[in-house]
Amino acid sequence: MPHLMLSWQYALIVAGGLVIVTVVSRAPRVARTWTGWSLWGGVAWEAALLFGLYALWQFAGSFTVMSPDGALPRARWLWHAERLLHLPSETSVQRLFLPHPVLIQAFNLYYDILHFPLLGACLVWLYVRHRDRYPRIRTTVALFTGASLLIQFIPVAPPRLLPGSGLVDTAVKYGQSVYSWHGGFDADELSAMPSVHVGWALIVAFAVITVSRSRWRWLAAGYPVLTLLVVVVTANHFWLDGIVAGLLVAMALAAQHLARRRRSGTSSQPVQATPVSREMSNQS
Repeated sequence: MPHLMLSWQYALIVAGGLVIVTVVSRAPRVARTWTGWSLWGGVAWEAALLFGLYALWQFAGSFTVMSPDGALPRARWLWHAERLLHLPSETSVQRLFLPHPVLIQAFNLYYDILHFPLLGACLVWLYVRHRDRYPRIRTTVALFTGASLLIQFIPVAPPRLLPGSGLVDTAVKYGQSVYSWHGGFDADELSAMPSVHVGWALIVAFAVITVSRSRWRWLAAGYPVLTLLVVVVTANHFWLDGIVAGLLVAMALAAQHLARRRRSGTSSQPVQATPVSREMSNQS
């Protein structure tokens, strides 16, 4: 099966192409010829930022600041921590789905290709239809992804690489693996903590639920739940990887809320009037 995730090189090329579209759309002659360029030029610029962020995420996944030798011990620590927290065993959950190969293969494809296109579609929808809400969600994506990259510099192996867990690497089993194999570990597959897939899914659900007024908007809450199930069943992430992603998203939203409160508090402070001298008051 071909690798369906964009490499950082291709993502960077796409970002560069979108920057060119943005520059062309802002040229005075083009803007006068078709007023729609102003809108789509803005969309192209925001999409360029998104693809640039994606390229950074993919590129940074090839680096670590610590030896990869500790990736498996850290994964085993997470495994034992989950048992102490009485979280469900990933192995038991996966075994419920293993007898259904079509479903497992669908989960592998879901893990491979769905998260980035849905995030991009959500951001485009916000930019075109709800421009005033767009900056908050874009900033949340940037803050969450940046924080995740910093954490991922510390290598943590995914559960599918943990010996003795009883978990099956479902992507390898059906020839759908998104990771290359050279007889060892690639750095990007040792970036299991936190789950960026789950974090992005949470941001999409938050955006849809808080912005849309449709009565069907609450169905979006099922997206991060399904994503968490998929990353666990495919043995790409622990429960704790998803939980930490959720905490990072919450922290990104809380940081923006505090920043808005501080700005509004500063702007609402009364301006001290300059005392008028007695001589000037007598002249008046």
